[in-house]
Amino acid sequence: MKRIDTCGMSCPQPVLMTKKSLEENPEGLDIIVDNNTAKGNVERFLKSAGYKTAVREEDDTFLIEARK
Repeated sequence: MKRIDTCGMSCPQPVLMTKKSLEENPEGLDIIVDNNTAKGNVERFLKSAGYKTAVREEDDTFLIEARK
């Protein structure tokens, strides 16, 4: 599964990177974010696009798993 790292980026950049990566990997991907705002925005985008999400906290980051 493809993994993208959006740490250090402010919104809307994590959502835009997620959207672009999903166009290339429509089955799903893993997204790393480093703040609650990005986590919430990416999760909302994924759910509105029809993806199931699971979030795991890892150290100071969150791993969002998106699957069709």
